[in-house]
Amino acid sequence: MEAARKSELLHALVQMLAEERGMDASRLLTESDLWPVFRALVNTRVRAAASEEFLSLQDELLQGLIAERGVHAVGEAEASSADGRMRLWRGDITTFAADAIVNAANSQMLGCWVPGHHCIDNAIHTYAGVQLRLECARLMAAQGHEEPTGMAKVTDAYNLPARRVIHTVGPIANGLPTALHRAQLASCYKSCLDAAAAEGLRSIAFCCISTGIFGFPQRAAADIAVRSVRTWLDDAGSDMTVVFNVFGDADEQLYRALLSL
Repeated sequence: MEAARKSELLHALVQMLAEERGMDASRLLTESDLWPVFRALVNTRVRAAASEEFLSLQDELLQGLIAERGVHAVGEAEASSADGRMRLWRGDITTFAADAIVNAANSQMLGCWVPGHHCIDNAIHTYAGVQLRLECARLMAAQGHEEPTGMAKVTDAYNLPARRVIHTVGPIANGLPTALHRAQLASCYKSCLDAAAAEGLRSIAFCCISTGIFGFPQRAAADIAVRSVRTWLDDAGSDMTVVFNVFGDADEQLYRALLSL
């Protein structure tokens, strides 16, 4: 995306977001880098419909930024030598063009409200666009209660290159997973795969559910993830492609060993 067009879009969007809140945008628009300002305003925006003008400008910006970073195909993920249905890919899941990507959500299912927070929930909602929070809000209003741990909900992916986002709430282990936490984490993987199959999807990319601020130990979580996926694929007789998406060295090495890479 050309720098001039990016700046033009960000100026217009920040102006609109500030006006929604009755804020004076003049101070905000003096920032040299408006992307963090835009992201903070979007992360804390109430779940409300946006104008067609806003959505048009927002979608152009987000799609341009994602294209600039590079979209990655499922075929780029490295296949397991033990089971070709399972693959490993290291990178930013918001640039991954699987049929579905999995979001590690919280029980409110409305995205992360911390401006610029470095969690997958924040990243997915930021790059999908404000439409995602609104769809999640509709789903939760219809449900009438918070999302139970270990279940899954499917939404559109909007500006992301994936077709769908599957949201699941992992267990909060705080470094000491119990038998219940382990069962709940396994349920996250099964529920997401069930949801993907029900939608007729052929590929799904999992993040490392619950291993961030929820504190599930990485080694134990990776073992549960691979074991749960393999069991589901075998029991379902499915040839769905399942990608384990990692972002750091430690998780990559764990999954490499588990997938015989």
